[in-house]
Amino acid sequence: MGRALRAPFTGTARGIRKATHAHGAGESGLGKLIELHAVNGAGDVMITVALASTVFFSVPTDEARGRVALYLAITMAPFTLLAPVVGPLLDRLPHGRRAAMAGAMFARAVLAITMSGAVATGGLELYPAALAVLVCSKAYGVVRSAVVPRLLPPRFSLVKANSRVTLAGLLATGIAAPIGAGLQTIGSPWPLYGACTIFLGGTVLAFTLPHKVDSAKGERKARLVLPHEEAARPAAPAASPGKGGRGSTRTVGRKGREKPPGLRSVGPSVLHGLQANASHRALSGFLIFFLAFLLREHPLAGQSAAVSLGIVGVAAGTGNACGTAVGSWLRARGPEVIVATVLGLALAVAVLAAIFFSTVMVAALAAVAGFTQALSKLSLDAMIQRDVPEEVRTSAFARSETLLQMAWVVGGAIGIALPLNGVVGMSVAAGILALGATASVRGLLGAARRGTPHPRVA
Repeated sequence: MGRALRAPFTGTARGIRKATHAHGAGESGLGKLIELHAVNGAGDVMITVALASTVFFSVPTDEARGRVALYLAITMAPFTLLAPVVGPLLDRLPHGRRAAMAGAMFARAVLAITMSGAVATGGLELYPAALAVLVCSKAYGVVRSAVVPRLLPPRFSLVKANSRVTLAGLLATGIAAPIGAGLQTIGSPWPLYGACTIFLGGTVLAFTLPHKVDSAKGERKARLVLPHEEAARPAAPAASPGKGGRGSTRTVGRKGREKPPGLRSVGPSVLHGLQANASHRALSGFLIFFLAFLLREHPLAGQSAAVSLGIVGVAAGTGNACGTAVGSWLRARGPEVIVATVLGLALAVAVLAAIFFSTVMVAALAAVAGFTQALSKLSLDAMIQRDVPEEVRTSAFARSETLLQMAWVVGGAIGIALPLNGVVGMSVAAGILALGATASVRGLLGAARRGTPHPRVA
C-alpha cells in the first residue's frame, strides 16, 4: 500500500530529475540550477497571487491607479537607490554565490510569513515587505545569471542553457499559479504560507549546487565608463587568453595602475542588446498596466473584465514560454540577429494592433510581446556571458538588470497615465518599440556582420 501511494510522487520526481539532468546537465551541475530556478519561480508566483487582489482587484479603479503608482515607485526604489549597494556587495562575495542564493531564498521565506498577517487588510505595511521581496528576487537573478557559464555541459550553447533554466521557471510558475489560487480560496494568508515552504526548500537546494560556482579567480567589480572617458584612457596591452580576457579589456589609469575593465569596452553588442531589451521591457510594463485598467473598464467583446484579463495573460504567458522553448533550440551564434529580428517582429504587430484594434489583435500583441521579450533576454544574457570578462560579469548582470527594471517601471508609469483608449495605447506601444529599434537595430546588425569570434566560456 505504501509503495502504491508513493509511486505517483516518486515517479514524478524521477521524471523531473531525468528531464533537468538530460544532455550532460546532471554531470555539470546545470540540472540542479534548473531545479533551483523552478523553485524560485513557484515561490514568486505564490507571493504574486497573494498580493494581486490586495493591490488591484479589491479597490475602485481610481484608487487602484494610486496604489499601483505607489507600487511602481517602490519597484523603482531598489534599483535607483540600492543597486549601487547590491552590485558591489555581490562583487565582494564572489566565493559565496551559493550562500547568496540561499540567503535570497531564506529572506523571502521570512518576508512571506511577515506579510501573511497584513495581506488581508491591504495596509501600507505590505509595501516595505514587497520592496524587500523584490530586492531579494533580483539579487538571486543576478547571481543565477553569473553562475550559468560555470555549469555549461559540453557542446551546450549559452542561449540554450539560459532558455532551459528560464523554461523550468515558467513551467513551475504555471503549475504553482493555480495551486496558489486554490490556497487563496481558503484564506488570503495561505499562498504566503505556501511561498514560505517553497523558499525554505530552495534555501536547502541552493547549497547542493557544485562547489565550482563559488570559484572567483581574478574577479573584480565592473565600472560603467562614459564614452569620452573610455576614449581618453590609454588602453593596456592585450590581456593573455589565460586570464579570462577577451583581448584588450583592461585599462591603465593616470598613475599607471591597472583598473577594472569598463562595460563599454567589450564591444557594441552588449550595449545595443541592452537598448533593444529596454524597449521590450518598457513595452511589457506598459501593456501590463495599461491593459489591466483598460480591460477592467472596457472588457473584450462579450467577456467579463476577469475573463478579458485572463485571455491576455494566458496569451502573454504562452508567448513567453514559446520564446523560451525556441531559445533552447537555437545555436550559440547570432544572438545579435535574434535580438534585431524579434524587435522588428514586435514592432510590426504593435503597428497592426494600433491600426486594426480588436480583441484578436490585443491578444496577438500580448503573445508576441511575451515571445519576443523572452527570446531577446536570452540572447542578451548570452552576449553578456560571451563578451564580458568573467572578472566583471556579476556586476554586468547587476547593472543590466537595473536598466531593464527601470525601463519596465517607466513603461508601467506611461500605461497608468494614459487615457483608456485602445488605439492610443497601441500607438504608444508601437512608439516605444520604434524608439528601441532606432537606437539598436543598426548597431546589432553591424556587429553581426563583423562576426568577431569569441571564445566559449566554460
